[in-house]
Amino acid sequence: MQQQVSNRSKKTIQVGIILLIIGLCAILISLNTGTIRLAPLQVIQTFLGHGSPDDKLVLFEYRLPRILITMLAGIGLGVSGAILQGLSRNPLADPGILGLHAGAAFGLIAFVSFFHSMKDASALLIPLFTLTGGVLSAFLIVLLAYDRQRGLLPIRLILIGIAVAAGFSAITLFLSLRLDETTYAFTARWLVGNVWGRDWIHVFALLPWILIFVPYSFLQTQSLNAFSLGDEVATGIGTSVRKQRLLLLVTAVALSSASVAMAGGIGFIGLVAPHLARRLVGPMHQHFLPIAGLIGLVILVVADTIGRSLFQPNAIPAGVVVAAIGAPYFLYLLTRSK
Repeated sequence: MQQQVSNRSKKTIQVGIILLIIGLCAILISLNTGTIRLAPLQVIQTFLGHGSPDDKLVLFEYRLPRILITMLAGIGLGVSGAILQGLSRNPLADPGILGLHAGAAFGLIAFVSFFHSMKDASALLIPLFTLTGGVLSAFLIVLLAYDRQRGLLPIRLILIGIAVAAGFSAITLFLSLRLDETTYAFTARWLVGNVWGRDWIHVFALLPWILIFVPYSFLQTQSLNAFSLGDEVATGIGTSVRKQRLLLLVTAVALSSASVAMAGGIGFIGLVAPHLARRLVGPMHQHFLPIAGLIGLVILVVADTIGRSLFQPNAIPAGVVVAAIGAPYFLYLLTRSK
């Protein structure tokens, strides 16, 4: 048993290194591509402080904040999906499918309706609004899906999540129609996963949430392993089921809501990343949870790079590219689960 765990740990490290290399290559390509192309040598010179003023403006004010947002949001969505799948013991659980993205989008629209801007210092408050919407959505889903005798029912969780998402989407649409034309257009592009226009204030708004909740989730991998055995077994081996479930659910909602706040309602990463990670390194959460985060990072950075490099001059939002890949994969998983 110890030998098997050791082999899994070694494989996790190897897969993690490979994903980091792939992610680094994607980031370098992303830095070089866009409406204004920068050669690799120009990028290196600019990082070393020898670039032209135009190169510095493009790299540090436009391109780098956007890439950092996709990196952080990809990690947050991947880890959030892995936590939700572990808590619900449902391989189809995903922040978007369960309705958390819709709740976070409602919080974002509420923020815009109140502040009428997402670019100044008030942007630091966006994750708080989206978290409130996400928590409200999660509360309604858990309240309606929980059974006193059998706990959280996976099928009921999915169905109620879809219903709650529809309700929040309707409210969000109603509020968005009350915005002025310019704000509505910008918000609509934001919500579909278009990360154009992000700057450093948005990076600083998202970074603390990732730095706090991702390490915390890594510390709770043993609890997630216990949940995969069922509530009765988890209680029998000393896990405080209700407390840990609540804390981990809040962690998943916080990561998902903060990521949606800055990258838009990008779906399927929370579904695809944990599945790929589980196939690569096995079912133990201490192994596949970090890998799920790295896969989420790679998927979102690559999707954003594809969207703004292959479809010039009209860039495609990263959320659309992810959906084009994730929707068929979701159908594949759905057919396999029958």
